[in-house]
Amino acid sequence: MTSPMPFDPQRALALAAQTFEIEADALRALTARQGEGFTGAVQAMLACRGRVVVMGMGKSGHVGRKIAATLASTGTPAFFVHPAEASHGDLGMVTSGDVVLAISNSGESDELAAILPTLRRLGVTVVAMTGKPASMLARHADLVISSAVDQEACPLNLAPTASTTAQMALGDALAVALLDARGFREEDFARSHPGGALGRKLLVHVADLMRHGDALPLVREDTAFIPMMREMSAKGLGAAVVVDGAMNVLGIFTDGDLRRQVEKGADLRALNAGAVMHRGPKTIRDDALAAAAAELMEAHRITSVLVVDGAAKLVGVLTIGDLMRAKVV
Repeated sequence: MTSPMPFDPQRALALAAQTFEIEADALRALTARQGEGFTGAVQAMLACRGRVVVMGMGKSGHVGRKIAATLASTGTPAFFVHPAEASHGDLGMVTSGDVVLAISNSGESDELAAILPTLRRLGVTVVAMTGKPASMLARHADLVISSAVDQEACPLNLAPTASTTAQMALGDALAVALLDARGFREEDFARSHPGGALGRKLLVHVADLMRHGDALPLVREDTAFIPMMREMSAKGLGAAVVVDGAMNVLGIFTDGDLRRQVEKGADLRALNAGAVMHRGPKTIRDDALAAAAAELMEAHRITSVLVVDGAAKLVGVLTIGDLMRAKVV
């Protein structure tokens, strides 16, 4: 390695721009290179009774891990197997019902070559993603997806740069084509991402987060003001829900209502719940998504909502704090 030159910020920016341009050109050129190999691979993966097994060495292996993860999270069961480890026992993970996506820019990976005969004996469908259509890997594959690029972004045209970008984009293209063909929806995505923001928005229901049972601050219309305040304080929700004997919601009294009564100079001890409650409070079904409750609170600038069942009976209370703790908002 020669002695490094003094750092030139402008040269660095120029090389960055050149890299972006070369890799963008490589991606644009991929469209014309796709055809029956790509569509055949999609069909094979759709028909696969097992899993899509992604393999690749070096940088192609790193890309392969990402492709397998993207496929798995978008409705196509997939996992990555390192080709070198496959020769030492991990090939046992592959079954006859699988599809193998083998990635190699040169198509001459020794590690892939060593396991191809076994893959052929297993009867798996082998899809090659390679930049060399005449390579060993392409010749022994059932289907070939071209990842060829005209040049690498590396100034020496050696380090895998544009070629790995092309592989990554092709993996994304496969995932998109497959999820579309499967009718994959937001709800399906959420089920494979339960810990993510989308998962919380699409999987968490009001009933999962609401306060219920003895945690509810319940009073009747004829409950005197002071006992109502004791119930509010004991349950700590900043409100009391006024219900009848059948748990039908009649109204609600909140901390805000208390402040307004004080400002009016009302004789609070002479009042009961029915006299001060706010009629027609906002309610939401217990089987609604928690995200819908958040939207309701935001739209009406309220910090809690009453939860009812299918018969409109009170079953719980949901607060903005409950939604924040669950990271729905």
